[in-house]
Amino acid sequence: MLQNNSALAQLKQQIRDNTPRVEGVIKATDRGFGFLETDDGDSYFVPPPAMKQVLHGDRVEAILHEEGEKKSVEPDTLIESGMERFIARVKKRDGRLSVIPDHPSMNAPLKARVKRSLDEASLGEGDWVVVRLVRHPLKPEDRGFFTQIDELVAKTDNPAVPWRVTLARHALEQECPDAGDDWPLRDEGLERENLTAEPFFTIDGEKTRDMDDALRVERREGGGWTLNVAIADPTAYVEEGHAADLEARTRAFTVYLPGQNVTMLPEALADDLCSLWEDRDRPVLACALNIEADGSLGEYRFFAATARSHAKLVYDNVSDWLEGQGDWAPSEAIGEQLEALRELTEARADWRAKHALVFKDRPDYVFDLDEAGNVLGIRTEERRIANRMIEESMIAANACCADLLSQHVGHGIFNVHRAFEADKAEAAQEFLAGQEIQVELEALTELPRYRELKRELEGREDAWLDARLRRFQGFTNMSAQPGPHFGLGLDAYATWTSPIRKYGDMVNHRLIKRVLKGEQAPAEASQALTEQLTERRRLNRLAERDVKDWLYVRYLTPSAEANESFEAEIIAINRGGMRVRLTANGATAFIPAPLMHSDRDKVAIDDKDGRIQIEGVERYKLGDVIRVALTEAREETRSLVGRPAE
Repeated sequence: MLQNNSALAQLKQQIRDNTPRVEGVIKATDRGFGFLETDDGDSYFVPPPAMKQVLHGDRVEAILHEEGEKKSVEPDTLIESGMERFIARVKKRDGRLSVIPDHPSMNAPLKARVKRSLDEASLGEGDWVVVRLVRHPLKPEDRGFFTQIDELVAKTDNPAVPWRVTLARHALEQECPDAGDDWPLRDEGLERENLTAEPFFTIDGEKTRDMDDALRVERREGGGWTLNVAIADPTAYVEEGHAADLEARTRAFTVYLPGQNVTMLPEALADDLCSLWEDRDRPVLACALNIEADGSLGEYRFFAATARSHAKLVYDNVSDWLEGQGDWAPSEAIGEQLEALRELTEARADWRAKHALVFKDRPDYVFDLDEAGNVLGIRTEERRIANRMIEESMIAANACCADLLSQHVGHGIFNVHRAFEADKAEAAQEFLAGQEIQVELEALTELPRYRELKRELEGREDAWLDARLRRFQGFTNMSAQPGPHFGLGLDAYATWTSPIRKYGDMVNHRLIKRVLKGEQAPAEASQALTEQLTERRRLNRLAERDVKDWLYVRYLTPSAEANESFEAEIIAINRGGMRVRLTANGATAFIPAPLMHSDRDKVAIDDKDGRIQIEGVERYKLGDVIRVALTEAREETRSLVGRPAE
């Protein structure tokens, strides 16, 4: 009998070894079937019965079935679960507890139990919970899916659901840190210069509380300017290794959401002791830098100081005054500085356009909310002159920080961005060649050559080309070693101007202070820290996007009911349709292929090239601006659906 079982096992293994197999990630749809997408970009159909054995995001090995030209796969081995931890809603039926994952392509309930520390009776229908997957049918000895409810996030009728659920989804903190109110100023052995009589000023949003930069600008005899940048100094209160420091290290950034900020530092520090409030003396880390008449950076000096902001200014008021609009006016001393700062900004922008790179201005969209979190309106805030004045000042100050750390320390927290990762540079070169743009590989991987290429491409003003190139481009990473920032066109870039909001800036503050005191620098930041900073920044951006998507759906539901039309830019094209961004408010909507033409077979989508043909004629491509009529606002999936309005 044992010999027969052994022979049977060997036969099964032989069949398994000789069966064609593929590996990839499961992508579920809301119609029961799914797809397995390989790392090489191939896609295979997963029929509904097989989809019952997997969840969206699972990485699996699957058996490949071929019938003529049709190919499908049957998931066979789980490599990595895509939903170990997820957000779900409670489902109760006939005394049995289950959960429905909060995912647009998943509507089947999964059996559940409750963590011992939770009371099952306290959970109601539709409540939002954090769930952990404990059984998976593709795991040995597991016959089906089974989950455990680990945490109640919010009751179904809680008005704060969008914020609480989003923060829980990305495992971000729900509240600001609590670390007491007793924060004496530390003796760090630094001599602080007294700048309290100097007329520094801040420019921020009207409701900003955590103000971490103040400026003082003077015209120099013979041309050019001296820019003094005073930055809030939380490390003057928070010693490295203190509980508040360790918590800030974990959080890495302040999370900014519409209607709610979750600070990195305790509010007593972020919004009070460290914030550069008007008429209050504050410890600062400062930099005096010379900017030449042509906008180039000259000599700079970092130093510790005590400063006082003499004016809390607001972006729009400053822009209006400089443009000769509105009733607001600054004092004479501040007004002279604002005019000088405008001149400095224009010179710096011109220099960066010629010798580095300048981002295109994009508007910000601001949500006006009532106390219950309802959207009263969405304002478009353009990048006006006051915004650019602060932006250019901070870029200049951060470039000086990168130079100081590179020259005197050899490490720090640097923002490193390579336009094209090595594994994508050749593909980008091939793509450009297909557009009759012949470039050497060095133009994509070496900063001086890339600057020239980028200026040439921007001169074409081809929105489709810009959008297609983004598919090959890399992301900004945090690195302990200096490296180029291709997006800014700079050899190195290290931020120190937002230490209230960014832990990496606190790290750089401590390194700058070591240089000022002539002390030996500590070991460079670990890879674990730089990777954590990069990941937390990614999660923060996803959280901001998710909350905005929720609020957009609520705000635009009446527009969808009325089929209201909007101008929109096509920002993505996939095999199911295209995604657009409404220029009036920044919301994104999806236009499925069946809504482009009554006969789906007449819609040909080339998702790799970013083009759509209808009845053999190209109608849409990435970067196009079109009219879109909203047709649905689905709060359960936080998605807007539209159709072409032409």
